[in-house]
Amino acid sequence: MPKPDRSSDLLLLAGKVITILMQAAMALGAAAVVIAFGAIAIFHGSIQAEMLADPDYRDVVFPTLSVLGILLIGFAMIAALFVFFGRLRAIINTVGEGDPFVPVNADRLSLMAWLMLGVQLLVLAAIPLALDLVELADDLGEDTHIEISSGFDLSGILMVILLFILARVFRHGAMMREDLEGTV
Repeated sequence: MPKPDRSSDLLLLAGKVITILMQAAMALGAAAVVIAFGAIAIFHGSIQAEMLADPDYRDVVFPTLSVLGILLIGFAMIAALFVFFGRLRAIINTVGEGDPFVPVNADRLSLMAWLMLGVQLLVLAAIPLALDLVELADDLGEDTHIEISSGFDLSGILMVILLFILARVFRHGAMMREDLEGTV
């Protein structure tokens, strides 16, 4: 039975384009985080000196370590998402080739689940550091407002579970296909 031509499938094309754009956005975000990290690391003394020179902010301490920590966590999240979208594009490519139930796709889905779980945990790790920024905003005055959420994202947790289940489905599908090919 010939495999259907999926080269003109608009959904697969959209998936490929979106994953490429998302990887490009992650690369751009990673570059911005690296630049911000370097700027804060180099100029944190100047920032604090400027704050000390202003009588309104003389008692405010710039939370350099918290800002750098948040940037590192952000970089790790961006890197995880870059890999996530690359694996998703590879799965989309196998669908376009007409052969998605291959063992490597099960491995890709498992990795994607672990990456999303890591992102969820990194969000939780950033909360204590973000609290320092909230304190800084409070110290800067009433015109500045920062709000953080609990970091618990039910949709993210559901995505992790869904990806692990899909990995099992793909692994089972690949085994069934191998068994079927062995009996023919």
